[in-house]
Amino acid sequence: MDFNTLAKDDLSLVWHPCMQMKDFEKTPIIPIKKACGVFLFDFNGNSYIDGISSWWVNNLGHSNEKINNAVKAQLDNFAHVMTANFTHRPMVELAKKLVKKCNGALSRVFFADNGSSAIEAALKLSFQYFKNIGQTRELFVAFENSYHGETLGALSVGDVALYKKTYEELLLKTVITPSPKDKSSEESERAANELDKTLARLEGRVCAVIIEPLVQCAGYMRMHSPSFLTKLREICDKHGVHLILDEIAVGFGRTGTFFAHEQAGIRADIMCLSKGITGGYMPLSVTMCSEEIYSAFYDEKVEKAFLHSHSYSGNALACAAANAVMDIFEQEDIIQNLQPKIGKITKRLSELKENAKIKNIRQTGMIAAFEVDTTLERPSLEIFKEGLKHGIFIRPLGNTVYIMPPLTINNDEIDKLFDGIKKSIMKV
Repeated sequence: MDFNTLAKDDLSLVWHPCMQMKDFEKTPIIPIKKACGVFLFDFNGNSYIDGISSWWVNNLGHSNEKINNAVKAQLDNFAHVMTANFTHRPMVELAKKLVKKCNGALSRVFFADNGSSAIEAALKLSFQYFKNIGQTRELFVAFENSYHGETLGALSVGDVALYKKTYEELLLKTVITPSPKDKSSEESERAANELDKTLARLEGRVCAVIIEPLVQCAGYMRMHSPSFLTKLREICDKHGVHLILDEIAVGFGRTGTFFAHEQAGIRADIMCLSKGITGGYMPLSVTMCSEEIYSAFYDEKVEKAFLHSHSYSGNALACAAANAVMDIFEQEDIIQNLQPKIGKITKRLSELKENAKIKNIRQTGMIAAFEVDTTLERPSLEIFKEGLKHGIFIRPLGNTVYIMPPLTINNDEIDKLFDGIKKSIMKV
């Protein structure tokens, strides 16, 4: 099938995610033929640096040989068995590795197949924990500008109106509290004080506080300091509520540490992981929790069990890919090798300060962002189109341009990415 036929057939059949389909009348869809390392290749021989890791999932690049081989090897055994009654080696090995990464603080691993599903499980776990010990708590607390997914429970604890407003009548009861607007100690203190007041006012009614540690990714890449997470843990302990850490986007090295919350030296009660867990190869997510939470479900009464399931829970191919990802991080010193790249990104960001159109430059590890001062009605679409002309794939959030490239990107590729960004911005 050639480029034009594939594009035509796609637009006659497929409803694409998070898109206004009418945009394709003026912005052609791009069939991808191959991907390798940080590059995507189309049918016309053009290449694009994947500056956002294809929605933040391909953290070790495309077509990684070790992950390829792990999936192929598992395929020779079996692709999937239901895990309600059965278990298998890839799932158990992955659970062991994840628990070890948490130093045993989170000792139980529940498997699902995408980030939103992990959030749904986390919310239900927290709510049912309190119900199982004789308390009914009907509220969750989430942060201004946060995003946790687009299923109804996950949407309920987010605060990006673009995604949430249409469905407001369907959502769970959630209280939104201010988030730090930047990494300053003043903002951390302000947000912490407001949260403390909120939980005091709602004493005995809140199950959990949920947060994306260090970076609110789909929330226009707003960033806060590790010190805020430290305060958050103290406040949750003070009021006896769970702390849910959504590490779906920021985990697996994105912030410069394996988990973002490591930079604050805190623990979660419940943690959600997905995206980079399989290196972008297969849908998989996990919801991890403490032994204390798990114990409240361990009972002879079936109604106290966690009666929540996904058909592809613990999929063997996905777990095989995830085990390969965990091994690569350990064997190839991925985290240790990030510092020079983080420094390179910092240097290239500093050069953008000369452009009067660019505001609020910020960075956390391998994530960087800034706003473009423009009068364009759809800056994200225009910057995206200009980027393709310069061999880069970026997908701004409104006028917020961000990068979240594969961790395997090298210095020359970082330069090419930033050169493309500079040229794209000049056009808008």
